[in-house]
Amino acid sequence: MQLVEYPPIPATVQLPGDVFAGNRAVGRIALTVAGHDGTCRRSRVHEAGMLRVRFPNAASRDTLDAVIINTAGGMTGGDRARLDLKVEAGGRLTVTTAAAEKIYRSMAADTQIDVKVDIGAGSALAWLPQETILFNHARLRRTIDVALAPGARLLLAEAIVFGRSAMGETVVSGLLFDRWRVRVDGALVFAESVRLDGGIAERLADPAIGGGCAAAATLIAIPGDDATVAAVRAVQDDFGAEVGASAWNGLAVVRLLAADGAALRHDLIGVLRALGVQLPRLWHS
Repeated sequence: MQLVEYPPIPATVQLPGDVFAGNRAVGRIALTVAGHDGTCRRSRVHEAGMLRVRFPNAASRDTLDAVIINTAGGMTGGDRARLDLKVEAGGRLTVTTAAAEKIYRSMAADTQIDVKVDIGAGSALAWLPQETILFNHARLRRTIDVALAPGARLLLAEAIVFGRSAMGETVVSGLLFDRWRVRVDGALVFAESVRLDGGIAERLADPAIGGGCAAAATLIAIPGDDATVAAVRAVQDDFGAEVGASAWNGLAVVRLLAADGAALRHDLIGVLRALGVQLPRLWHS
């Protein structure tokens, strides 16, 4: 049999849509938990595609820990992930990831991540994934939609790192579109859309946008008030970069900017500890 060696496909060549789609990773997790006799237990777990969820402390504590695993090892253009989480009455759930999520270079299509959360009355969710790392020319579109019933509690923290500085990486260009919506009893209490398109490094260098930083995080606490803000400001001398906190209408928001991922993680851990949050074990590994 004669072997034929084909030349590599140039970056400018567009593959047919059916070929491209057939090689993309698609995953979904649908998880429902509720409180039972002083513990939080799963009532529904659905996994599909490259996404998995594991429970290192199942049925042993009043708070259930869920660890999301991307078996694909990262995401790139055309990959899609969806997470549907529901915390029913009396449930307490902490969600993290097994590792930082890596968004690799895309030749054309966007990477899509959609998170939908429903928190019932008297329930609580701590959404604490490890960092999302964008590589140069990555294209990420993400939506996070949270619905809280009256009396529900939310702690949501997301961190994005633009390139691994320890590896000498810089995100010169790409796309980040990040859309968050949070509702309490049906009323919209927090809405934010961030779009960085094209020259990301140039935009982040602008003093009014990033001030030269390459890592950013946002934390939302509901309920949150001036006491929440005071707890963060009480440890401000321990921060290595920029951290700001404010509260209004029953919620508190903390913003963080740092030169790199390591500095950002240091400050984010400091904020979480100041708020009395027990960090997932994987954050220490």
